Amino acid sequence: MGDANKETPLPPEEIVGPVPATGLLGFFGKFTVLRDARRELWLTFVLKFLIYVAYSVTNKTMVLWLSKDLGFSDQAAGALVGWGWAPAMTVFTLLAGSLTDAIGLKRTFYLGVAICTVARSVMVVTTTPWLVLLCGVLPLAIGEALGTPVLLAATRIYSTTAQRSMSFSVIYMVMNVGYLAAGYIFDFVRRLDPRFSILGFEPTTHQKLFMVSLAIEIVIFPAIYFLRRGEDEHRKKKDVAGMGLVGGVWSTVRESAVDTVRLFKRLAGQSAFARILLFFLLIGFLKAIFLQMDYVFPKFGDRVLGFRAPVGKLANINAWIIIPLVPIVGALTQRFAAYGMVILGGAICFAGVFIMALPPLWFVSAAESGLGQWLGHSYLGLQGTIHPYYIMTALYLIVFSVGECFYSPRVYEYAAAIAPQGQEASYGALAYLPFLVGKLLVGSAGWILAAFVPEQGPRRPELMWLIFALAASVAPIGLIVFRRYIRVPEAGREPVD
Repeated sequence: MGDANKETPLPPEEIVGPVPATGLLGFFGKFTVLRDARRELWLTFVLKFLIYVAYSVTNKTMVLWLSKDLGFSDQAAGALVGWGWAPAMTVFTLLAGSLTDAIGLKRTFYLGVAICTVARSVMVVTTTPWLVLLCGVLPLAIGEALGTPVLLAATRIYSTTAQRSMSFSVIYMVMNVGYLAAGYIFDFVRRLDPRFSILGFEPTTHQKLFMVSLAIEIVIFPAIYFLRRGEDEHRKKKDVAGMGLVGGVWSTVRESAVDTVRLFKRLAGQSAFARILLFFLLIGFLKAIFLQMDYVFPKFGDRVLGFRAPVGKLANINAWIIIPLVPIVGALTQRFAAYGMVILGGAICFAGVFIMALPPLWFVSAAESGLGQWLGHSYLGLQGTIHPYYIMTALYLIVFSVGECFYSPRVYEYAAAIAPQGQEASYGALAYLPFLVGKLLVGSAGWILAAFVPEQGPRRPELMWLIFALAASVAPIGLIVFRRYIRVPEAGREPVD
Protein backbone atom coordinates (compact mmCIF):
# COMPACT_ATOMS: atom_id res chain seq x y z
CA MET A 1 0.00 0.00 0.00
CA GLY A 2 2.81 2.38 0.86
CA ASP A 3 4.49 1.81 -2.49
CA ALA A 4 1.25 2.42 -4.33
CA ASN A 5 1.09 5.97 -2.98
CA LYS A 6 4.59 6.80 -4.13
CA GLU A 7 4.92 8.99 -7.18
CA THR A 8 6.51 7.16 -10.10
CA PRO A 9 9.75 8.98 -11.06
CA LEU A 10 10.01 10.29 -14.57
CA PRO A 11 12.81 9.07 -16.83
CA PRO A 12 15.60 11.65 -17.34
CA GLU A 13 14.45 12.71 -20.78
CA GLU A 14 11.02 13.72 -19.43
CA ILE A 15 12.22 15.98 -16.61
CA VAL A 16 11.76 19.47 -17.97
CA GLY A 17 12.46 21.55 -14.88
CA PRO A 18 10.91 24.93 -14.01
CA VAL A 19 9.36 27.27 -16.53
CA PRO A 20 12.21 29.28 -18.07
CA ALA A 21 12.52 33.02 -17.56
CA THR A 22 11.98 35.44 -20.40
CA GLY A 23 13.89 38.45 -21.72
CA LEU A 24 17.61 38.95 -21.11
CA LEU A 25 17.52 36.74 -18.02
CA GLY A 26 15.94 33.97 -20.04
CA PHE A 27 18.60 34.33 -22.76
CA PHE A 28 21.46 33.85 -20.31
CA GLY A 29 19.50 31.11 -18.59
CA LYS A 30 19.69 29.05 -21.76
CA PHE A 31 23.45 28.77 -21.26
CA THR A 32 23.12 27.57 -17.66
CA VAL A 33 20.60 24.84 -18.43
CA LEU A 34 23.43 22.28 -18.30
CA ARG A 35 24.51 23.39 -14.83
CA ASP A 36 22.69 20.48 -13.21
CA ALA A 37 23.41 17.99 -15.97
CA ARG A 38 24.29 14.42 -15.03
CA ARG A 39 27.94 13.43 -14.72
CA GLU A 40 27.54 11.05 -17.65
CA LEU A 41 26.61 13.90 -19.98
CA TRP A 42 29.84 15.75 -19.18
CA LEU A 43 31.78 12.51 -19.59
CA THR A 44 30.13 12.08 -22.99
CA PHE A 45 31.54 15.48 -23.99
CA VAL A 46 35.05 14.37 -22.90
CA LEU A 47 34.78 11.14 -24.89
CA LYS A 48 33.59 13.06 -27.93
CA PHE A 49 36.67 15.30 -27.74
CA LEU A 50 39.17 12.43 -27.45
CA ILE A 51 37.53 10.30 -30.12
CA TYR A 52 37.32 13.19 -32.56
CA VAL A 53 40.94 14.32 -32.08
CA ALA A 54 42.17 10.80 -32.89
CA TYR A 55 39.78 10.49 -35.83
CA SER A 56 40.53 13.95 -37.26
CA VAL A 57 44.31 13.56 -37.14
CA THR A 58 43.91 10.28 -39.03
CA ASN A 59 41.47 11.82 -41.49
CA LYS A 60 43.79 14.70 -42.39
CA THR A 61 46.66 12.28 -42.87
CA MET A 62 44.88 9.52 -44.80
CA VAL A 63 45.09 10.80 -48.42
CA LEU A 64 48.67 12.05 -48.08
CA TRP A 65 49.69 8.72 -46.49
CA LEU A 66 48.05 6.72 -49.28
CA SER A 67 49.94 8.70 -51.94
CA LYS A 68 53.31 9.34 -50.28
CA ASP A 69 53.80 6.15 -48.25
CA LEU A 70 51.80 3.57 -50.19
CA GLY A 71 52.31 5.00 -53.70
CA PHE A 72 48.69 5.53 -54.81
CA SER A 73 47.82 8.22 -57.39
CA ASP A 74 45.46 11.14 -56.67
CA GLN A 75 42.63 9.25 -58.32
CA ALA A 76 43.31 5.95 -56.53
CA ALA A 77 43.84 7.60 -53.13
CA GLY A 78 40.63 9.60 -53.51
CA ALA A 79 38.67 6.52 -54.56
CA LEU A 80 40.04 4.40 -51.69
CA VAL A 81 39.03 7.03 -49.16
CA GLY A 82 35.83 8.32 -50.78
CA TRP A 83 34.48 5.04 -52.13
CA GLY A 84 36.12 2.59 -49.73
CA TRP A 85 37.19 3.49 -46.22
CA ALA A 86 34.91 6.46 -45.55
CA PRO A 87 31.66 4.96 -46.92
CA ALA A 88 32.44 1.69 -45.13
CA MET A 89 32.65 3.63 -41.90
CA THR A 90 29.24 5.21 -42.56
CA VAL A 91 27.65 1.87 -43.47
CA PHE A 92 29.00 0.30 -40.29
CA THR A 93 27.71 3.35 -38.38
CA LEU A 94 24.19 2.63 -39.62
CA LEU A 95 24.49 -0.95 -38.41
CA ALA A 96 26.15 0.11 -35.16
CA GLY A 97 23.14 2.22 -34.22
CA SER A 98 20.92 -0.82 -33.91
CA LEU A 99 23.74 -2.80 -32.29
CA THR A 100 24.03 -0.09 -29.63
CA ASP A 101 20.29 -0.19 -29.00
CA ALA A 102 20.63 -3.95 -28.58
CA ILE A 103 23.68 -4.35 -26.31
CA GLY A 104 24.01 -0.94 -24.63
CA LEU A 105 26.30 2.07 -24.74
CA LYS A 106 29.23 0.98 -22.61
CA ARG A 107 29.79 -2.39 -24.28
CA THR A 108 29.70 -0.77 -27.72
CA PHE A 109 32.16 1.90 -26.57
CA TYR A 110 34.67 -0.70 -25.37
CA LEU A 111 34.35 -2.80 -28.50
CA GLY A 112 34.87 0.16 -30.83
CA VAL A 113 37.92 1.53 -29.02
CA ALA A 114 39.55 -1.91 -28.85
CA ILE A 115 39.17 -2.39 -32.62
CA CYS A 116 40.52 1.12 -33.31
CA THR A 117 43.55 0.50 -31.12
CA VAL A 118 44.53 -2.65 -33.01
CA ALA A 119 43.85 -1.07 -36.42
CA ARG A 120 45.89 2.07 -35.69
CA SER A 121 48.78 -0.11 -34.48
CA VAL A 122 48.86 -1.89 -37.84
CA MET A 123 48.84 1.43 -39.73
CA VAL A 124 51.79 2.63 -37.65
CA VAL A 125 54.12 -0.31 -38.22
CA THR A 126 53.63 -1.32 -41.86
CA THR A 127 53.39 0.17 -45.36
CA THR A 128 52.52 -3.05 -47.18
CA PRO A 129 49.40 -1.95 -49.11
CA TRP A 130 47.28 -5.12 -48.93
CA LEU A 131 48.11 -5.73 -45.27
CA VAL A 132 47.49 -2.21 -44.07
CA LEU A 133 44.24 -1.88 -46.03
CA LEU A 134 42.87 -5.23 -44.87
CA CYS A 135 44.08 -5.23 -41.26
CA GLY A 136 44.29 -1.50 -40.58
CA VAL A 137 42.02 0.71 -42.66
CA LEU A 138 38.97 -1.60 -42.83
CA PRO A 139 38.93 -2.50 -39.10
CA LEU A 140 39.45 1.17 -38.27
CA ALA A 141 36.26 1.98 -40.20
CA ILE A 142 34.39 -0.56 -38.08
CA GLY A 143 35.85 0.70 -34.81
CA GLU A 144 35.17 4.36 -35.56
CA ALA A 145 31.63 3.47 -36.60
CA LEU A 146 30.89 1.80 -33.29
CA GLY A 147 31.59 5.02 -31.39
CA THR A 148 29.48 7.34 -33.54
CA PRO A 149 25.84 6.52 -32.66
CA VAL A 150 26.82 5.82 -29.06
CA LEU A 151 27.77 9.46 -28.51
CA LEU A 152 24.51 10.74 -30.02
CA ALA A 153 22.42 8.27 -28.05
CA ALA A 154 24.29 9.15 -24.84
CA THR A 155 23.65 12.86 -25.41
CA ARG A 156 19.94 12.19 -25.82
CA ILE A 157 19.67 9.76 -22.88
CA TYR A 158 21.74 11.73 -20.38
CA SER A 159 20.06 15.10 -21.08
CA THR A 160 16.58 16.28 -20.12
CA THR A 161 14.10 17.75 -22.59
CA ALA A 162 15.04 21.26 -21.44
CA GLN A 163 18.73 20.47 -21.96
CA ARG A 164 18.34 18.76 -25.35
CA SER A 165 19.03 21.63 -27.78
CA MET A 166 21.92 23.01 -25.77
CA SER A 167 23.39 19.52 -25.27
CA PHE A 168 23.49 18.87 -29.01
CA SER A 169 24.98 22.32 -29.59
CA VAL A 170 27.68 21.61 -26.99
CA ILE A 171 28.45 18.15 -28.39
CA TYR A 172 28.94 19.78 -31.78
CA MET A 173 31.10 22.50 -30.23
CA VAL A 174 33.22 19.84 -28.48
CA MET A 175 33.69 18.07 -31.80
CA ASN A 176 35.10 21.28 -33.21
CA VAL A 177 37.42 21.72 -30.23
CA GLY A 178 38.75 18.30 -31.18
CA TYR A 179 39.03 19.38 -34.80
CA LEU A 180 40.93 22.48 -33.64
CA ALA A 181 43.39 20.42 -31.60
CA ALA A 182 43.87 17.99 -34.50
CA GLY A 183 44.70 20.84 -36.90
CA TYR A 184 47.48 22.13 -34.65
CA ILE A 185 48.80 18.60 -34.08
CA PHE A 186 48.81 17.94 -37.84
CA ASP A 187 50.80 21.10 -38.67
CA PHE A 188 53.14 20.68 -35.68
CA VAL A 189 54.15 17.09 -36.48
CA ARG A 190 54.58 17.85 -40.20
CA ARG A 191 56.71 20.94 -39.49
CA LEU A 192 58.81 19.38 -36.72
CA ASP A 193 59.02 15.90 -38.32
CA PRO A 194 61.25 14.43 -35.57
CA ARG A 195 63.59 11.64 -36.66
CA PHE A 196 63.84 8.59 -34.41
CA SER A 197 64.18 4.84 -34.68
CA ILE A 198 62.56 2.07 -32.63
CA LEU A 199 64.37 -1.31 -32.96
CA GLY A 200 65.43 -0.36 -36.47
CA PHE A 201 61.97 0.92 -37.44
CA GLU A 202 61.98 4.59 -38.53
CA PRO A 203 58.40 5.86 -38.98
CA THR A 204 57.48 8.27 -41.77
CA THR A 205 55.89 11.65 -41.07
CA HIS A 206 52.45 10.20 -41.65
CA GLN A 207 53.09 7.18 -39.45
CA LYS A 208 54.10 9.59 -36.68
CA LEU A 209 50.73 11.27 -37.03
CA PHE A 210 49.06 7.86 -36.74
CA MET A 211 51.13 7.25 -33.58
CA VAL A 212 49.59 10.37 -32.04
CA SER A 213 46.10 9.06 -32.87
CA LEU A 214 47.01 5.70 -31.34
CA ALA A 215 48.16 7.32 -28.08
CA ILE A 216 44.88 9.26 -27.81
CA GLU A 217 42.88 6.09 -28.51
CA ILE A 218 44.56 4.34 -25.58
CA VAL A 219 43.63 7.22 -23.26
CA ILE A 220 39.94 6.70 -24.12
CA PHE A 221 39.82 3.33 -22.30
CA PRO A 222 39.93 4.70 -18.72
CA ALA A 223 37.48 7.47 -19.68
CA ILE A 224 34.88 4.85 -20.70
CA TYR A 225 35.40 3.05 -17.38
CA PHE A 226 33.83 5.95 -15.46
CA LEU A 227 30.52 5.61 -17.30
CA ARG A 228 28.06 4.06 -14.86
CA ARG A 229 26.53 0.73 -15.67
CA GLY A 230 23.12 2.35 -15.20
CA GLU A 231 23.25 3.77 -18.72
CA ASP A 232 21.57 0.56 -19.88
CA GLU A 233 18.41 1.21 -17.83
CA HIS A 234 16.33 1.77 -20.97
CA ARG A 235 17.94 -1.07 -22.87
CA LYS A 236 17.28 -4.79 -23.11
CA LYS A 237 19.07 -6.68 -20.37
CA LYS A 238 21.30 -9.56 -21.28
CA ASP A 239 21.72 -12.45 -18.86
CA VAL A 240 24.74 -14.55 -19.71
CA ALA A 241 25.43 -15.82 -16.20
CA GLY A 242 26.49 -19.45 -16.11
CA MET A 243 27.08 -19.68 -19.86
CA GLY A 244 30.84 -19.28 -19.69
CA LEU A 245 32.85 -16.70 -21.60
CA VAL A 246 32.49 -18.18 -25.09
CA GLY A 247 28.83 -19.06 -24.62
CA GLY A 248 28.02 -15.63 -23.23
CA VAL A 249 29.74 -13.83 -26.06
CA TRP A 250 28.06 -16.01 -28.69
CA SER A 251 24.65 -15.50 -27.08
CA THR A 252 25.12 -11.73 -27.03
CA VAL A 253 26.24 -11.65 -30.66
CA ARG A 254 23.35 -13.85 -31.80
CA GLU A 255 20.70 -11.86 -29.91
CA SER A 256 22.24 -8.57 -31.05
CA ALA A 257 22.04 -9.69 -34.68
CA VAL A 258 18.35 -10.56 -34.26
CA ASP A 259 17.66 -7.22 -32.54
CA THR A 260 19.54 -5.34 -35.26
CA VAL A 261 17.49 -6.92 -38.04
CA ARG A 262 14.25 -6.35 -36.14
CA LEU A 263 15.03 -2.69 -35.44
CA PHE A 264 15.95 -1.93 -39.04
CA LYS A 265 12.80 -3.63 -40.29
CA ARG A 266 10.86 -1.40 -37.94
CA LEU A 267 12.62 1.70 -39.26
CA ALA A 268 11.93 0.79 -42.88
CA GLY A 269 8.27 0.17 -42.09
CA GLN A 270 7.65 3.60 -40.56
CA SER A 271 5.70 6.03 -42.74
CA ALA A 272 8.10 8.96 -42.46
CA PHE A 273 11.23 6.92 -43.13
CA ALA A 274 11.47 7.71 -46.88
CA ARG A 275 11.07 11.45 -46.26
CA ILE A 276 13.70 11.43 -43.55
CA LEU A 277 15.99 9.50 -45.86
CA LEU A 278 15.65 12.12 -48.62
CA PHE A 279 16.37 14.87 -46.09
CA PHE A 280 19.63 13.22 -45.09
CA LEU A 281 20.65 12.55 -48.69
CA LEU A 282 20.33 16.24 -49.59
CA ILE A 283 22.42 17.21 -46.56
CA GLY A 284 25.15 14.98 -48.01
CA PHE A 285 25.99 17.65 -50.59
CA LEU A 286 26.91 20.02 -47.76
CA LYS A 287 28.89 17.33 -45.98
CA ALA A 288 30.96 16.81 -49.15
CA ILE A 289 32.31 20.35 -48.73
CA PHE A 290 33.10 19.69 -45.09
CA LEU A 291 34.89 16.44 -45.96
CA GLN A 292 37.04 17.92 -48.73
CA MET A 293 38.88 19.94 -46.06
CA ASP A 294 40.43 16.63 -44.97
CA TYR A 295 40.52 14.70 -48.25
CA VAL A 296 41.33 17.43 -50.81
CA PHE A 297 42.56 20.53 -49.04
CA PRO A 298 45.90 19.13 -47.77
CA LYS A 299 47.02 18.34 -51.34
CA PHE A 300 45.55 21.61 -52.63
CA GLY A 301 47.56 23.46 -49.98
CA ASP A 302 50.83 21.71 -50.79
CA ARG A 303 50.44 22.34 -54.54
CA VAL A 304 48.96 25.85 -54.64
CA LEU A 305 50.13 27.45 -51.40
CA GLY A 306 53.50 25.68 -51.02
CA PHE A 307 54.88 22.40 -49.67
CA ARG A 308 53.83 21.76 -46.07
CA ALA A 309 51.62 24.84 -46.07
CA PRO A 310 49.93 25.29 -42.66
CA VAL A 311 46.65 23.82 -43.89
CA GLY A 312 45.73 22.55 -40.44
CA LYS A 313 45.97 25.97 -38.86
CA LEU A 314 44.18 27.52 -41.83
CA ALA A 315 41.33 24.98 -41.59
CA ASN A 316 41.14 25.74 -37.87
CA ILE A 317 39.47 29.03 -38.73
CA ASN A 318 36.35 26.92 -39.07
CA ALA A 319 36.68 25.61 -35.53
CA TRP A 320 37.51 29.03 -34.07
CA ILE A 321 34.21 30.32 -35.49
CA ILE A 322 32.18 27.23 -34.59
CA ILE A 323 33.28 26.87 -30.96
CA PRO A 324 31.90 30.18 -29.62
CA LEU A 325 29.10 30.60 -32.16
CA VAL A 326 27.34 27.22 -32.01
CA PRO A 327 26.09 27.61 -28.41
CA ILE A 328 24.94 31.17 -29.16
CA VAL A 329 23.09 30.15 -32.31
CA GLY A 330 21.69 27.13 -30.46
CA ALA A 331 20.37 29.34 -27.66
CA LEU A 332 18.85 31.91 -30.02
CA THR A 333 17.23 29.42 -32.42
CA GLN A 334 16.21 26.50 -30.21
CA ARG A 335 12.51 27.39 -30.46
CA PHE A 336 12.65 27.21 -34.26
CA ALA A 337 12.16 23.97 -36.15
CA ALA A 338 15.39 22.27 -37.21
CA TYR A 339 14.26 22.00 -40.85
CA GLY A 340 14.13 25.75 -41.46
CA MET A 341 17.47 26.29 -39.76
CA VAL A 342 19.05 23.66 -42.02
CA ILE A 343 17.82 25.49 -45.14
CA LEU A 344 19.17 28.82 -43.90
CA GLY A 345 22.51 27.33 -42.92
CA GLY A 346 22.86 25.49 -46.23
CA ALA A 347 22.32 28.68 -48.23
CA ILE A 348 24.99 30.50 -46.22
CA CYS A 349 27.42 27.59 -46.72
CA PHE A 350 26.95 27.70 -50.49
CA ALA A 351 27.77 31.44 -50.53
CA GLY A 352 30.98 30.74 -48.62
CA VAL A 353 32.23 28.02 -50.99
CA PHE A 354 31.56 30.26 -54.00
CA ILE A 355 34.23 32.69 -52.75
CA MET A 356 36.89 30.11 -53.65
CA ALA A 357 35.66 30.07 -57.28
CA LEU A 358 36.33 33.79 -57.76
CA PRO A 359 39.49 35.06 -59.55
CA PRO A 360 42.46 35.18 -57.10
CA LEU A 361 43.56 38.53 -58.60
CA TRP A 362 40.54 40.13 -56.94
CA PHE A 363 42.09 39.41 -53.54
CA VAL A 364 45.69 40.55 -54.11
CA SER A 365 45.08 43.92 -52.45
CA ALA A 366 43.43 42.18 -49.48
CA ALA A 367 46.49 39.93 -49.14
CA GLU A 368 48.72 43.02 -49.07
CA SER A 369 46.57 44.83 -46.51
CA GLY A 370 47.28 44.93 -42.79
CA LEU A 371 44.70 42.24 -42.11
CA GLY A 372 46.17 40.01 -44.82
CA GLN A 373 49.67 40.47 -43.42
CA TRP A 374 48.44 39.63 -39.93
CA LEU A 375 46.71 36.48 -41.19
CA GLY A 376 49.78 35.29 -43.10
CA HIS A 377 52.66 36.40 -40.90
CA SER A 378 51.19 36.41 -37.38
CA TYR A 379 48.50 33.73 -37.38
CA LEU A 380 49.91 31.31 -39.99
CA GLY A 381 53.60 32.06 -39.40
CA LEU A 382 54.40 32.54 -43.10
CA GLN A 383 57.35 34.38 -44.59
CA GLY A 384 57.34 36.69 -47.63
CA THR A 385 54.41 37.41 -49.94
CA ILE A 386 50.98 36.16 -48.90
CA HIS A 387 49.17 34.17 -51.58
CA PRO A 388 45.63 35.48 -52.31
CA TYR A 389 44.20 32.02 -51.71
CA TYR A 390 45.05 32.39 -48.02
CA ILE A 391 42.67 35.37 -47.87
CA MET A 392 40.07 33.62 -50.01
CA THR A 393 40.22 30.49 -47.86
CA ALA A 394 39.87 32.52 -44.67
CA LEU A 395 36.79 34.34 -46.01
CA TYR A 396 35.30 31.11 -47.30
CA LEU A 397 35.76 29.38 -43.97
CA ILE A 398 34.30 32.29 -42.01
CA VAL A 399 31.11 32.41 -44.10
CA PHE A 400 30.83 28.62 -44.33
CA SER A 401 31.26 28.29 -40.57
CA VAL A 402 28.40 30.69 -39.86
CA GLY A 403 26.14 28.57 -42.05
CA GLU A 404 27.41 25.41 -40.40
CA CYS A 405 26.42 26.77 -36.97
CA PHE A 406 22.83 26.99 -38.18
CA TYR A 407 22.47 23.70 -39.99
CA SER A 408 24.85 21.02 -38.76
CA PRO A 409 23.89 20.60 -35.07
CA ARG A 410 20.23 20.71 -36.08
CA VAL A 411 20.67 17.74 -38.42
CA TYR A 412 21.64 15.57 -35.45
CA GLU A 413 18.89 17.06 -33.31
CA TYR A 414 16.36 16.41 -36.09
CA ALA A 415 17.23 12.73 -36.02
CA ALA A 416 17.01 12.57 -32.23
CA ALA A 417 13.79 14.60 -32.04
CA ILE A 418 11.83 12.25 -34.29
CA ALA A 419 13.26 9.05 -32.80
CA PRO A 420 10.76 6.74 -31.04
CA GLN A 421 11.76 5.79 -27.50
CA GLY A 422 14.28 2.95 -27.50
CA GLN A 423 15.52 3.75 -31.02
CA GLU A 424 17.64 6.83 -30.26
CA ALA A 425 20.88 5.24 -31.47
CA SER A 426 19.23 3.88 -34.61
CA TYR A 427 17.95 7.28 -35.64
CA GLY A 428 21.18 8.90 -34.50
CA ALA A 429 23.01 6.59 -36.86
CA LEU A 430 20.70 7.66 -39.72
CA ALA A 431 21.90 11.23 -39.18
CA TYR A 432 25.24 10.07 -40.58
CA LEU A 433 23.75 9.14 -43.93
CA PRO A 434 24.75 12.62 -45.23
CA PHE A 435 28.35 11.64 -44.63
CA LEU A 436 27.87 8.58 -46.83
CA VAL A 437 26.63 10.77 -49.70
CA GLY A 438 29.36 13.32 -49.04
CA LYS A 439 32.07 10.67 -49.03
CA LEU A 440 30.83 9.16 -52.28
CA LEU A 441 30.96 12.62 -53.85
CA VAL A 442 34.43 13.28 -52.44
CA GLY A 443 35.54 9.95 -53.91
CA SER A 444 35.50 11.63 -57.32
CA ALA A 445 37.54 14.56 -56.00
CA GLY A 446 40.78 12.75 -56.86
CA TRP A 447 39.94 13.09 -60.55
CA ILE A 448 38.86 16.72 -60.09
CA LEU A 449 42.06 17.47 -58.19
CA ALA A 450 44.22 15.76 -60.83
CA ALA A 451 42.41 17.65 -63.63
CA PHE A 452 42.50 21.16 -62.18
CA VAL A 453 45.26 21.08 -59.52
CA PRO A 454 47.71 18.37 -60.73
CA GLU A 455 51.01 17.72 -58.99
CA GLN A 456 52.77 18.77 -62.19
CA GLY A 457 51.51 21.07 -64.97
CA PRO A 458 49.12 24.04 -65.27
CA ARG A 459 46.55 24.52 -62.51
CA ARG A 460 43.06 26.07 -62.48
CA PRO A 461 41.93 25.75 -58.87
CA GLU A 462 39.02 28.19 -59.28
CA LEU A 463 37.26 25.66 -61.55
CA MET A 464 37.66 22.93 -58.96
CA TRP A 465 36.06 25.14 -56.35
CA LEU A 466 33.24 26.11 -58.71
CA ILE A 467 32.31 22.42 -58.96
CA PHE A 468 32.31 22.17 -55.17
CA ALA A 469 30.14 25.30 -54.87
CA LEU A 470 27.56 23.96 -57.32
CA ALA A 471 27.44 20.70 -55.37
CA ALA A 472 26.81 22.62 -52.13
CA SER A 473 23.86 24.46 -53.71
CA VAL A 474 21.96 21.19 -54.21
CA ALA A 475 21.14 20.95 -50.49
CA PRO A 476 19.27 24.23 -49.83
CA ILE A 477 17.58 24.16 -53.24
CA GLY A 478 16.44 20.55 -52.77
CA LEU A 479 15.18 21.17 -49.24
CA ILE A 480 13.08 24.08 -50.48
CA VAL A 481 11.71 22.28 -53.54
CA PHE A 482 10.78 19.11 -51.60
CA ARG A 483 9.80 20.87 -48.38
CA ARG A 484 6.16 19.73 -48.22
CA TYR A 485 7.18 16.13 -48.83
CA ILE A 486 10.18 15.93 -46.50
CA ARG A 487 9.14 17.81 -43.37
CA VAL A 488 7.88 15.74 -40.46
CA PRO A 489 6.75 16.86 -36.98
CA GLU A 490 9.56 17.42 -34.49
CA ALA A 491 9.06 16.59 -30.82
CA GLY A 492 8.94 19.77 -28.80
CA ARG A 493 8.51 21.99 -31.87
CA GLU A 494 5.50 23.64 -33.43
CA PRO A 495 3.60 21.34 -35.84
CA VAL A 496 4.53 21.61 -39.49
CA ASP A 497 1.99 22.92 -41.98
